[in-house]
Amino acid sequence: MGVALNIADFVEHSIDLNPERVALLDSDREITYAQLEERTNRLAHYLQDHGVKPGDKVGIYSRNTIEAIEAMVAVFKARAVMVNVNYRYVENELQYIFENSDMAALIVERRYADKVANVLPNTPLVKSVVVVEDGTDLDFASFGGVEYEQALSEGSPERDFGERSPDDIFMLYTGGTTGMPKGVMWRHEDWWRVLGGGTNFVTGERVEDEWELAKVGAANPAMVRFPIPPMIHGGSQSAVFHSLFGGGTLVMHPEFDGHAVWQVIDRHKVNLIFITGDAMARPMLDALKAGNPETGEPYDLSSLYVMASSAALFSPALKDEFLDLLPNRYITDSIGSSETGFGGLAAVTKGATHTGGPRVKIDAATVVLDDEGNVVEAGSGKVGVLARHGHIPLGYYKDEKKTAETFKVYNGVRYSIPGDYATVEEDGTVTMLGRGSVSINSGGEKIYPEEVEGAIKTHPDVFDTLVVGVPDDRFGQRVAAVVATRDGARPSMNDIVAAARKEIAGYKVPRSVWFVDEIKRSPAGKPDYKWAKAQTEEREADDHLSNGNS
Repeated sequence: MGVALNIADFVEHSIDLNPERVALLDSDREITYAQLEERTNRLAHYLQDHGVKPGDKVGIYSRNTIEAIEAMVAVFKARAVMVNVNYRYVENELQYIFENSDMAALIVERRYADKVANVLPNTPLVKSVVVVEDGTDLDFASFGGVEYEQALSEGSPERDFGERSPDDIFMLYTGGTTGMPKGVMWRHEDWWRVLGGGTNFVTGERVEDEWELAKVGAANPAMVRFPIPPMIHGGSQSAVFHSLFGGGTLVMHPEFDGHAVWQVIDRHKVNLIFITGDAMARPMLDALKAGNPETGEPYDLSSLYVMASSAALFSPALKDEFLDLLPNRYITDSIGSSETGFGGLAAVTKGATHTGGPRVKIDAATVVLDDEGNVVEAGSGKVGVLARHGHIPLGYYKDEKKTAETFKVYNGVRYSIPGDYATVEEDGTVTMLGRGSVSINSGGEKIYPEEVEGAIKTHPDVFDTLVVGVPDDRFGQRVAAVVATRDGARPSMNDIVAAARKEIAGYKVPRSVWFVDEIKRSPAGKPDYKWAKAQTEEREADDHLSNGNS
């Protein structure tokens, strides 16, 4: 059989081989692969019948719902381009992404209808809107929205879309820590090779027959996966398509809550969960310790055997606690970004070194480059930037300047270099230091926030933290911590620093602290350093290090 190397084709392989298996489920419904086929064909035809052509952009503005996944598949079947819309956006941010993406159609949960109604008059390219019922009663007739099931009833159930291309575009709008979101454009084949299972994450071997991924059996058991971050997150999308390509079952749950995660795992016998670092891990850990409030008993979790985290800081102290509470599970921490996809993976082991940032084994297509574009040698101690070659994105949608800054050619090789700093250890593993755009320069020393944040979180009273640089007369900048604590605790600056000094050098520890009720992050757990910086500018610090170095 020919290799299609297109996301829609991969899903259809799985549908053809596993029609009666459950593809999607939530608290109320189950959708088999055969039902997924009919429903997504209908939606794809509805979009085509209402003017969506290959290459047109279709927004998906939804929490984690069955309809959101169906919409993704339908968009790819129609050879259109999905636009992931952050459901926490306010109206001016919505208008930006509608306009920037040249969005032609929108699939939206009804709870956001008011925002859509206010934005659509200013975004005339959006010609049709399909509205997913969610129990709310907001009006969508005013802008001509069509109810989701009604749209399905109007579309043909047939799979007659014609030949697709590996050059079709998969676009992922970055949540970015700085600036406005940008659409990262991948060819379908490149995305599949890096993020969709086309290259084995563990062995690095290329898959030569994509039909093998969809053949469920002893050598390829179908898992029940639960991607917890919102579908605006590239890692969640990757987890979704891994499941759909492999004939597995996906569990959808629209809202994040620590206890709800464990309850869903027990109810649906989940085998693998995907999270984004501490923002999810910390509430989950607290709930795990407390046990199930509905039964008064500990959670069972006997079905769960893989916990995977990616794309956000997963602190060593939290990893150790999970290993204590969930023995004999495989816990992983991987690196990646919208611009590089998967970059490397580390299995979490008890008592692993806490110094530095996450340490991972990079894959064959990932290197660390110095300022001249040369590969940093293992054990050299040099700091460089993480770079990926081979299957990488085409660039940013409608942003040639940013494309030129991120995608560079050195020594005849084109690299994706989103700006993450790293060092290469003696054994060839890579220690991640963090995004250079938020690094702190104190007396000529570069300090990377993620490393400091991980150290601060070893203090038992610290629930979450972000670290930024603030002006300093002597050193140019000094390290400041914005901290949310547990149960209103107020540890002293000296106590916080004493915990951090066990993990990092003295020049990296924070000199001042600002306490807040909650750390602001994106729905996917990404840090909002701009917000953290504003906290330090709006008022005096709550405490300073009392050794004269503040």
